[in-house]
Amino acid sequence: MIEYFFPWFIALLASYFYILYIYIHFSYKPDFLNNLVSLSAIYFIFIHILLFLLLLSLEVELHEIILPIMLLTLNGPFLLISILISLSTGFAYFYKRVSKKDLSDLGQKIEKKIKKNRSKLRKDVYRKINHVLIFVVLLSVWSLGVYIAKLYSGTTEGMIPEENNMLLLYFKILFKPNSIKQVLFNFGWFYYALFFFFYMICLFILTNEFTRKSKNLSFPFNIFSKFYLTEEEKRSYGTYLYFTIGHMFASFTCPPMVFFAILGMSSISDLMTSQIGIRFGKRHISWNQHKTWEGTIAGTIVSFIICSFFMGFYWSLIFSFVFLVFDVITNKPLNLSDNLLIPIGSSIVYLIIRFIFSFNYYSIILAWI
Repeated sequence: MIEYFFPWFIALLASYFYILYIYIHFSYKPDFLNNLVSLSAIYFIFIHILLFLLLLSLEVELHEIILPIMLLTLNGPFLLISILISLSTGFAYFYKRVSKKDLSDLGQKIEKKIKKNRSKLRKDVYRKINHVLIFVVLLSVWSLGVYIAKLYSGTTEGMIPEENNMLLLYFKILFKPNSIKQVLFNFGWFYYALFFFFYMICLFILTNEFTRKSKNLSFPFNIFSKFYLTEEEKRSYGTYLYFTIGHMFASFTCPPMVFFAILGMSSISDLMTSQIGIRFGKRHISWNQHKTWEGTIAGTIVSFIICSFFMGFYWSLIFSFVFLVFDVITNKPLNLSDNLLIPIGSSIVYLIIRFIFSFNYYSIILAWI
């Protein structure tokens, strides 16, 4: 397999650099801070994937199975995306030649019909309910995996990392020779399931945004962006892209229990913040008239409850405070999407506190198992 490694590696490297280039090319220049943070997160992940692949290639015993699986998983989405772009673009061209109409005209008619009778509350639910569903589905998969593992093996091995001080493990990879195999296998299979889920979703949404802005290319999911994006987001990138980039970063840098806490805050707490704010909000935040203190406090309380299940009392205090601070400073005075700031900022807070103070978390859910 090693003789095929470098062609696959070069293809992956070229794909990553092309994504970074296209991201900059189609970015909305006034949206500087979102572009900077999201591009930095993507670059950070891509460069570490390439680094870890090179280190894995040095482990001869991994050439038979592990390395091919990693290469296939990382390169496979690009092949599928290329096929979908070709089919969709060909269909759009054929439709235009036959009907003398553009598919975008049909999309605009459907968009006007759907958006016509939507209230502010319903718009907010439609925009954020998918985030909640992702949280519920991933948590259900994890719970089912734990149940099956306990039923047949009597252990949760593979579901929970042996060591969760991620910065410590990172430095071990860098400074201890031949430690890559030991460290990466320490994470367990579910860590990779979470990361590769957001990796693939992120690549698909990136493609959707690029083709949406392109004049010549089409993608099957372009139609959905018309239903969810505001006029401002159509000029920039959709918040669903920022959500997936932020959580791809979080799933890469955090163990599963911490990631679930962050995902719960970004989905359920964020939805609760806007829903309570719209329904009952009276006291608007002075520097951000689009948000209310009632909504922010409700989201903070929900964050505390969610995080307490995954990380225990003290970490839930830390993360709920982080949520409160991040919510009141986005999108004003800090012109940055909370879909980026909450997952990336919370991940960095966890990494720093866990490493410097050796402050571990206590998961109520794990105690129940």
